[in-house]
Amino acid sequence: MTARRQLPPRRRRILEFIREFIADNGIPPTVRDVQKACDISSTSVVDYNLRILDRDRYLSRRPDVARGIELLDEAGQPVSSAPRVHIVGSIAAGLPIPAFSTEEAASSAEFDTIEVSPELARRHGRLYGLTVNGTSMIDALVDDGDVVIVKPANEAVNGEMVVAWLKDEEEATLKKFYLEGDRVRLQPANSQMEPIYSPASNVEIRGKVVEVIRKYA
Repeated sequence: MTARRQLPPRRRRILEFIREFIADNGIPPTVRDVQKACDISSTSVVDYNLRILDRDRYLSRRPDVARGIELLDEAGQPVSSAPRVHIVGSIAAGLPIPAFSTEEAASSAEFDTIEVSPELARRHGRLYGLTVNGTSMIDALVDDGDVVIVKPANEAVNGEMVVAWLKDEEEATLKKFYLEGDRVRLQPANSQMEPIYSPASNVEIRGKVVEVIRKYA
């Protein structure tokens, strides 16, 4: 494959918008979407620039399809349109372990990412991933090595699977949450393991699990 040409500002802005639109919506934009977002005078000007981007292998386009734009990587291969979230650390499905910093990690390029469905990202907004250590949630189909996708939250309904922070112990754990009067029961989904009981004042909810991605998926 020949080296890519240097992009002029307008073409670079069009390409950036297409990337952003796909990341936010899970589908490519239309020509009119590009025209409006990039403040271009006409659809014919957009069409011209898309043809040049196609020629230079930044994207592949089918002009006869309304959203027939597919981004290409530097090797000329299609780029997945699925949104990705950062895997910001590990979480214990067993005994609690020291927690991660989701705020710092989510913006760091040092962490791995994982694809999630566009519908999941649209429904829940900002998400992060955690690799599961342990088997205390095995009966809820969460195994050691799986990745849980978490929506940041500071409260939960009884029975929801949460990332719980134990303040005095400075540890985090993945369990089902139950508020019982002035204490919290963090319940494993494994008949061989005992629940964790803690004063409600000692437990902070850091997020709720919205998806599980199996390690062998």
